[in-house]
Amino acid sequence: QVQLVESGGGLVQAGGSLRLSCAASGRTFSRYAMGWFRQAPGKEREFVAAIDWSGSRTYYSDSVKGRFTISRDNAKNTLFVQMNSLKPEDTAVYYCAAQFTTWGSSNQHDYPYWGQGTQVTVSS
Repeated sequence: QVQLVESGGGLVQAGGSLRLSCAASGRTFSRYAMGWFRQAPGKEREFVAAIDWSGSRTYYSDSVKGRFTISRDNAKNTLFVQMNSLKPEDTAVYYCAAQFTTWGSSNQHDYPYWGQGTQVTVSS
């Protein structure tokens, strides 16, 4: 089992930046691949980014590629996503998720562990 708690969400103007964090507790964090997902009002939850257990491999959705950067600090049991050049369409609840494997997928159904989410609102 692993417990996940997101933080860092808030209200930001278009073009601004935010850094989300996801603190993990429970089983050894470094044995989990991690992902970020988001869900906008009235829409399905969608993949944002994934990172492997070591932090050496990352993968992004086309909608955030070049603007978002996923990273992790295994010594501090924390996952991050740096979000730059934010757009109003990035407004959503952002979730971190964990799966007990070396490489994170873009399929939300592969992730058994989820945080409670943090709201990101980008104003135009």
